Amino acid sequence: MSFETMSLLLNWMQLGALLAIVFRLGHTFELIANTQRELRRAIHHFGELRVAELGIDNAFSRPGSAFVSPSRYAPATTESIMDPDDLASTSL
Repeated sequence: MSFETMSLLLNWMQLGALLAIVFRLGHTFELIANTQRELRRAIHHFGELRVAELGIDNAFSRPGSAFVSPSRYAPATTESIMDPDDLASTSL
């Protein structure tokens, strides 16, 4: 075989190997995208189940949101509000 024929054959083999790598990478990226999509669905579904399990009706979140406002858990106390009399009694 001549040098030109051997070089052409090697170039075609390199091209074939590169195409195989590109197709394999394409399948890998597709697998990663599908995995991310399924994880998002699972997290969203888990959030909906968690909200339903707690029996929380969150009027502040948008429809379909699985997140709960932290203010729903804050105790409604008036003990932390200081009056002017409280300030006068602390300054001696």
